[in-house]
Amino acid sequence: MRKAGRLARRILDDIGDLARAGVSTCELDQLAVRLCREAGAIPSFLHKANPHEGPPFPGAICASLNEAVVHGVPARAPMRAGDVLSIDFGCQLDGWQGDTAWTYAIGAVSPEAQRLMRVTEESLYEGIQHARAGGRIGDLGHAVQAYVERHGYSVVRELAGHGIGREVWEPPQVPNYGDPGTGAKLRVGMTIAIEPMVAMGGYEVEWLDDTWTVVTADRTLAAHYEHTIVILSDGPEILTPSNRT
Repeated sequence: MRKAGRLARRILDDIGDLARAGVSTCELDQLAVRLCREAGAIPSFLHKANPHEGPPFPGAICASLNEAVVHGVPARAPMRAGDVLSIDFGCQLDGWQGDTAWTYAIGAVSPEAQRLMRVTEESLYEGIQHARAGGRIGDLGHAVQAYVERHGYSVVRELAGHGIGREVWEPPQVPNYGDPGTGAKLRVGMTIAIEPMVAMGGYEVEWLDDTWTVVTADRTLAAHYEHTIVILSDGPEILTPSNRT
C-alpha cells in the first residue's frame, strides 16, 4: 500500500505540474496513462464500470473543472486562466491500490477560489488527525464538516471517502460529515481514503448527461482533496505523501 500510494501521488504531482492554461485535461490524462504504464502499474479508474448504467469511465484521471465536484471526464478543450481543476488519480501496483486527489489553480484565480482551496485542503488534515484506532468514522467526518462549515462552506453529502486495499473502492464509506462516536469502528491496519469535497454554496449536487460528472446544483465552485491513509497504533500515516515542498 505504501508503494502504490507513493506512486499514485508521484504521478499526480507530475500531472499537476502540467496543469496550466492552454493545456487540455485530455493531455493530462494521456500523461497519466503513460506514467502509470512506465511504472508497471494499472490505472484504477480507466474503463471502470458505471454505477448509473452508462458507459465505463473513459479516462485514467477524473478531471473536474470549477463547479464539477468529482468524476469529471477528460476533455479536449484547453483550460483557461482562472479555472480551478480537481484531479483524482488512482493506480494499482502489485495488486494494491493508491488513491489521491488535489485541486489546482490554473493561472491566477480569484481570492475566493484560493480561500476555498485552502480551507478544503486544511479540512482534509483535520479529518486525518481524527482517524485513530478505537475511534469511529463519524469522528473524522464530524471534524471535516465542522471545519468546513466554520468557514462558511458546505461538504457534499451524496459522495464520500472509502476503504481501499486490493480494490480502489471498498467498505466502509467515509463521509465528510457526521456525529462523533458513530459509524464503523477504526482499527489498527485499516486503510481508508479520506477526501473532502467542498462547495462554495450549497451541498446539493447533480449528475451531468455523461452520467459521470458530478456538479454543484447551484453551480458554485467546488474543491476536492484526498489522501489514502493507514491507521497505526500510534496514529494515522499518510500513504500518498507528496515530495513537493
